Amino acid sequence: MTPTPAKSPVIALLTDFGMRDWYVGTLKGVLLSAVPGATLVDITHDIPPQDIVAGAFTLAAAVPWFPLGTIFVAVVDPGVGSHRALLAAEADGRFFVGPDNGLLTLAFERVKHLSIVKLTQAQYWMKSVSQTFQGRDIMAPVAGHLARGIALRQLGVPVTRVERLALPAMQRRGRRLEGCIVHIDAFGNLITNLPASVLTPRTVVKLRDRKARVVSSYMEGRPRELVAVAGSLGLVELAIREGSAAWVLEAKREERVECGEA
Repeated sequence: MTPTPAKSPVIALLTDFGMRDWYVGTLKGVLLSAVPGATLVDITHDIPPQDIVAGAFTLAAAVPWFPLGTIFVAVVDPGVGSHRALLAAEADGRFFVGPDNGLLTLAFERVKHLSIVKLTQAQYWMKSVSQTFQGRDIMAPVAGHLARGIALRQLGVPVTRVERLALPAMQRRGRRLEGCIVHIDAFGNLITNLPASVLTPRTVVKLRDRKARVVSSYMEGRPRELVAVAGSLGLVELAIREGSAAWVLEAKREERVECGEA
């Protein structure tokens, strides 16, 4: 059963717009014009420009901590104005609006009930649609209609196949696990796709020729020492106390990380 949106709905925004220009403020203006009592939450607007993978990872990390009925508007859209579709979805009682470019799909990975439509009903958009700012002219108005309680099925046609991200998978090689860096946060911590459950005092985590000592918190590391810690997402993180592991190691996303028993 589709939950009824709250009288003061929560609308969460994630974009690569940054805060220098008018783009984020314009999205909020459209949403507040449609739903004056909405609570607008900025997940982030600092996704690197056009970086769909970073946007998808960040969105998936944030979603579980929001209340049911939240509407997520995610706009990292290098294909704006092209033939790529725009989507609205309901996933276990939370709603999503965004482009069909893989941005939403990590947030859908573990849900039990998922309904997705391709946005086709232009009566729910702005009367005039810019080919360069569809977040303002299509996605934000659609989110406003969802917040006012319109049914998902009224917004477009159901779809079962959407664009998915091709992220590297963790692999087992003998007694060792091989993963990779999937995200680098603002502190320069290297978040991997290795589950934190693999960490024991005897585990050795290795990036290139650098071994990381397993610790329980960032502060247990020695100055400039690379450490491995169980991060808040339940994944192995590589970090340097009071420093940036990304900067010191010149690390990049998708670099290989290995772990095994000493």
